[in-house]
Amino acid sequence: MATVTFDKATRTYPGMSHPAIDSLDLEIADGEFVVLVGPSGCGKSTTLRMLAGLEPIDDGNVLIGDVDVTMLPPRERDIAMVFQSYALYPHMTVAENIGFHLKIKRLPKTEIAERVREAAHLLDLDDYLDRKPAKLSGGQRQRVAMGRAIVRQPKVFLMDEPLSNLDAKLRVQTRTQIAALQRRLGVTTVYVTHDQVEAMTMGDRVAVLKDGILHQCASPRELFTRPINMFVAGFIGSPAMNMLQCTVTPQGLAYGDMMLPLATSQRSALTSDQATVGVRPEALRLADEGFDATIVTIEELGSDSFVYCTPLDRPDNSLIARTDGLNASLPGSTVRLMPDVNAMHVFDTASGNRLEA
Repeated sequence: MATVTFDKATRTYPGMSHPAIDSLDLEIADGEFVVLVGPSGCGKSTTLRMLAGLEPIDDGNVLIGDVDVTMLPPRERDIAMVFQSYALYPHMTVAENIGFHLKIKRLPKTEIAERVREAAHLLDLDDYLDRKPAKLSGGQRQRVAMGRAIVRQPKVFLMDEPLSNLDAKLRVQTRTQIAALQRRLGVTTVYVTHDQVEAMTMGDRVAVLKDGILHQCASPRELFTRPINMFVAGFIGSPAMNMLQCTVTPQGLAYGDMMLPLATSQRSALTSDQATVGVRPEALRLADEGFDATIVTIEELGSDSFVYCTPLDRPDNSLIARTDGLNASLPGSTVRLMPDVNAMHVFDTASGNRLEA
C-alpha cells in the first residue's frame, strides 16, 4: 500500500491547443478510495493513464509512495488496473484467468493456487473457478477481472469505468461490493467514472475535473453541501442544482419580485451586481409565497415527485422542485415556489466562485 501524489502533472496531446491535464496537484492518502469524475473529455481517464504509465507526462511529477515513477515503465510501478472491458482470456478457466499474472512471474504453483483461492473467496467466486468466461454473467466476469487485480497484491488499484458494461441493477449491486472490498483490503484506489451517483456513493473523496483542471476534491458530503463553484454545484447532485440569476440590490438579491438575503461578507466579495443563487430541488418548495411558475411536467417516483417548472417571467429558466410523492398538481397549472433560504448557495456570477456567508 502507498500514497499517490500528482505534483503539477501536465499532459498535452500533440495537436491540442490546451493540456488534457493542466498542472494537476492531488494527494491521495494510503488506503484511500478516490473517485475521478467529470464530463466527457475532462481528463479523468488521462489522469489514470498517467498514473499507470500508459501516458507520458509533459511536465510535473507522479509519485507512488516516496518513489518518483514519472519515468518508470508500467510494469515497475506496482499497480493493478481494472478496465471497462473485462479482457478475460476465453480459453482459460476463471482460476487460470485470475492467476495468469502470477504464472507469468513464475511463482510456485502452490502459492498461485492459494492466492487464487483467497481472491475467489473474497469475490464469492468459489463455485466458478473451473468455468470459462462464456459461462459467466457480466457481473461475474467483472469480479474475475477484479480477482486478477487482487492476486497481484499491488500498492495501488486503478479502475477505469469498470461498471459501464453492466445493467442498472447489477451496477448498483457491484459498486457496493467494490466499495466494501476496497475497505476490507485497504489498498489505495483511484477510480474513474462518468456517473456522479456512482462517485458519490463509493469514494472517500471525489475529485471533480473539467477541461483538464481539478476544481475540487473533497468528501461527497462536502461536495454536496459546500461546492466550491457553480460548475461543481451544477455537476454534483441528481437532479442538478437549480440556478437563479439574481440582481444585487441594497435590500438583497432580487429574483423577479422575490427578494432573497445576502450576507455582508458575500456582498463585499462580489465582483459585479449579478449573483447566482443555487438551490437543490429538495430546497425549492411549493409554498404560499415566492415566485409564480408553470408546471411543465411531473416525474412520479412513488415516495417523491420531481416537478419541472418554468417561472412565469423567466420562461428560459428551467427549475426542478422535489416534493412528496403522488403530487396532486397537474402539468400546465401555476404554482408558487420558494427557496429555503437556509439551504441556498450564493455564487459570484462573473467568476462562478462560491460566496461564503
